Amino acid sequence: MASHLLLVEDDERIRTSMRLALEDEGYEMSEAASGEEALELYAQAAAQTPFDLLIVDIMLPGMDGFACCRELRRQSAVPIIMVTARTDTHDVVAGLEAGADDYVTKPFEPKELAARIRALLRRARASDTGPGALTFGDLEIEPDAGVVRLSGEEVHLTRTEFLLLCELAANPGKVLSREQLLERVWSYDYFGDGRLVDVHVRRLRTKVEPDPANPHHVLTVRGLGYKLAP
Repeated sequence: MASHLLLVEDDERIRTSMRLALEDEGYEMSEAASGEEALELYAQAAAQTPFDLLIVDIMLPGMDGFACCRELRRQSAVPIIMVTARTDTHDVVAGLEAGADDYVTKPFEPKELAARIRALLRRARASDTGPGALTFGDLEIEPDAGVVRLSGEEVHLTRTEFLLLCELAANPGKVLSREQLLERVWSYDYFGDGRLVDVHVRRLRTKVEPDPANPHHVLTVRGLGYKLAP
């Protein structure tokens, strides 16, 4: 069955060209011209055939892409790719902080977007994420069940945050570089961006660290990467 994607873009010309390109890649496409319409379509689809992934433009009329993404994240861990016409680091980071799993910058090649979509969908469908329960002090991870607990309380992570934590947990005490994490978590190599890793580590710390400013689980090894304290 073809994956069902929701494309959120207010420019009809761009939206049509993107839709046609992704339909050529074999995806079933739905469209929304605003954040408000996207949320309405998402709610309707959730009761029938949920969307497998959303592509959300940042610059939307009314509710912008950041607000749309934050609202979606309150409801779901559905994979989200944000699209921006800006290369400014602030916008990229803001999109990731809002809960996006990845981003592309206009103009982009349709093949690049399709590759990113395939990578996110492949991760979303992975059923075997690792071994049984892993414990690191007050942090407990159950990769097979998709559950994380901090001091006995369940922690709600996005899919990307969960996979990032599982990758670190599979290598306790070992430093993993940004490039290694991009390859293993995002399945990206040459078009990867280290900011994806940095922002998701920061978001992860707000959820699994009692004091995110002074982490004792997910540690930075300056100049090398990140590790999970054993």
